[in-house]
Amino acid sequence: MELNTIQPAAGAKKAKRRVGRGIGSGLGKTAGRGHKGQKSRAGGYHKVGFEGGQMPMQRRLPKRGFKSAQLKFNAEVNLTELQNLAVDEIDLVVLKQAGLVGQLVKVVKVIKSGELTKKITLKGVGATAGAKAAIEAAGGSVGA
Repeated sequence: MELNTIQPAAGAKKAKRRVGRGIGSGLGKTAGRGHKGQKSRAGGYHKVGFEGGQMPMQRRLPKRGFKSAQLKFNAEVNLTELQNLAVDEIDLVVLKQAGLVGQLVKVVKVIKSGELTKKITLKGVGATAGAKAAIEAAGGSVGA
């Protein structure tokens, strides 16, 4: 191989399409834009979702639902996850260190899902009525 014989790979270089350069090119006159209409004009096109003046789909359909921005500050923990924790006294800091709730969470509630056999004490963590009954049945307590 010599420097004067180096060539790009076959098909790597593609010539740019030159439109509007006469009949012989095959892309003269209308330059591949067809005849008349908005799409054939310079600078003439519509925005995304435009339906030619007809009421667009996103405005025809009713607005529905709402997702609160506060959801990222709330979390749920079930009884099985508490059963697997090594500590008996559970508060928000313990749950964050164990990775059961996110770091942004401010309010945690225990839900009745799974089994609990060991005695635990909740401090600063809420619980549903069923979860509270299950914790007290196992000999634990729920503080506010």
